[in-house]
Amino acid sequence: MPKMKTKSSAKKRFKFTAKGKVIAAAAGLNHFLSRRSQKMKRNARRTGILCATNARMVKSYMPYSK
Repeated sequence: MPKMKTKSSAKKRFKFTAKGKVIAAAAGLNHFLSRRSQKMKRNARRTGILCATNARMVKSYMPYSK
């Protein structure tokens, strides 16, 4: 059987914790920043752990990660 391919866009955007949870950056820091509150922009600088539903989808894109 041939190897499964990892989606290139996913490997650039997501990382995994030691326990296998998916880490992703927050969205919303590219444009239309004048209408967003300072608190929203500050909190979007951090990374966060994806919920279980989205994490399952991301893990299907990256078959050889944790």
